[in-house]
Amino acid sequence: MTTAVVVGSGPNGLAAALTLAAGGVRVRVVEAADVLGGGVRSAGLTLPGLVHDECSGIHPLGPGSEFAKRFDLAGAGLTWRWAPVEFAHPLDGGRGAVAVRSVAATAAGLGAGGAGWQRTFGPLTERFGTISQEFLRPVPHIPRHPLHLARFGAYAGLPATLLARRFESAEARALWIGVAAHAFRPLGTFASSAIGVALATAAHAFGWPVAQGGSAAIRDAVVRRAAEYGVEFETGRRVTSLAELGAPDLVVLDTSPSAAVRIAGDRMPAGVRRAYTRYRHGPGVFKVDYAVEGGVPWTHEGSRLACTVHLGGGVAETAAAERDVAAGRMPERPFVLVGQQYLADGTRSAGDVHPLYAYAHVPAGYTGDATEAVTARIERYAPGFRDRVRATYVRTTTELSRYNENHVGGDIVMGANDAWQLVFRPRAARDPYATGIPGVYLCSAATPPGAGAHGMCGYNAARRALARLREVSQP
Repeated sequence: MTTAVVVGSGPNGLAAALTLAAGGVRVRVVEAADVLGGGVRSAGLTLPGLVHDECSGIHPLGPGSEFAKRFDLAGAGLTWRWAPVEFAHPLDGGRGAVAVRSVAATAAGLGAGGAGWQRTFGPLTERFGTISQEFLRPVPHIPRHPLHLARFGAYAGLPATLLARRFESAEARALWIGVAAHAFRPLGTFASSAIGVALATAAHAFGWPVAQGGSAAIRDAVVRRAAEYGVEFETGRRVTSLAELGAPDLVVLDTSPSAAVRIAGDRMPAGVRRAYTRYRHGPGVFKVDYAVEGGVPWTHEGSRLACTVHLGGGVAETAAAERDVAAGRMPERPFVLVGQQYLADGTRSAGDVHPLYAYAHVPAGYTGDATEAVTARIERYAPGFRDRVRATYVRTTTELSRYNENHVGGDIVMGANDAWQLVFRPRAARDPYATGIPGVYLCSAATPPGAGAHGMCGYNAARRALARLREVSQP
C-alpha cells in the first residue's frame, strides 16, 4: 500500500492528509507542537469560560471551498455562524460604513458611494462561485471561466488607492480600503486590490462566518474525517530531516519554504533551494486578546453588529500606515483588525464578558510593545473601552513565531503579497508544490492559493501528488 507522511498539522497539512487518505494512501501526520491545528486553534487565553481564536478567526472562504464541500465538514460537526454585519469600518464622529450579505443593502448605506459599490461587487457576487474556483487553483492555469475571471482581474490588478476613487463617499472609500488592507502591502502598488476584491465579494456571496465553538472546530472536523480514513497522528515530535521519516512513498511538508530547505538538506536540488531561500515573508502582526465586559462601546452603531471591524481611518491614513509597515517602520497609528466573533457565536462568552480578538499590522519581527497602540486605536472609535477591559493576553511577533514556526517574523499569511510572489509563490518548476525531490511536496500557505483559503493549498498539493503517483504507476 502507498504510504505518506505529512509534516505539520496546520489546516493545509490536515487537508493534505485527508485528501491523500481518501485517495487510498496510508497517512501519518507528524506535528512538532503538543496539539494539532496550527493556525486553527482556540484556547481560554484571558478569563475562565471565554474562548479565543489563537490565530485564524474569521473564515470568508470557508463555507464555499471545494475541500469543505468534498469532505462534508458540516457533517463532521463543523457549524458556521454569521453576525448581522460581515465587516465594518468606523470613522470619527460616529460615522462609518458596513458590509452586509446583500450588495444592494450595503450600497444603500454608502450614500453617493453606493452606486460604485453596486457596479463593482454586484456582477462579481453573481459569478463568485465560478470566480473563486479559478483563484483557489494554482494561479497560472487555463481558466475554465475566462470571462468571469477577466472581470475579477480587471479590478484585482489595480492599486487599492486607485480603485477607492470609484466609490464617491468617504464612508464607501473607507469600507473598501479596510478590506483591501488585508493584503499586508502598500496599497498604492499594482494588484494591491486583489485580496480585497476577493474578500469583499466573498462577504456578499458567502458572508464572513466563524466556526461555532472556536476555530479549533475546523481542526476537529477535519481530524474526525481523517480518522475515518485511518490517518494516524503523532504530536510533540519535531522533524529535522527526511531521513527521520523512514521510507514513505510520499512526504508532504506543511512548513515554510526555509524549513523545507532545512528538512530536505542536500536532497533538494540547488535551483529549488535557491528559490525557497529567496522566498520573502511579509509584515507581522501584534495580537492582543481582551476580555471585555459589556462589549465594545463603538460610537458607530453598525460596528456594534459586525463580526470584523477595520480600524484605519480614511484612505490616506490607512495607506500611510501600510506603507510604513512595509518599509520596516512602526506607524504611530497602525491598521488594526478587531474580531467580535462572539456576536455570531455566543458560546464563546461568559455571561456579559466577551472575548475580543485584535491585531495590528507591524513590521516583520517588530520587537516593541504595541499593546497601547492597539488599545488606543479601539478607544478612538469606542470611548470608554479601556474601562470595560477585564483582562488581556498579548502575543508579539516573536511569540507568534514560537507558537507557529510558519509565522516567520509574525507573518500570519506566510509570504509577501507583492504581485509577482502572489502569482508564483516559491515556484522553482512548473509544479508549484514540487520540491524537486521525487515524492516530496510543499503544501503550506506559501503555495497557491495562499493563506486564508482553508486547506486549499494542502488539498491542491495532495491532488497533484496523487496524480503524479498515477502517472508513475502507469506502464
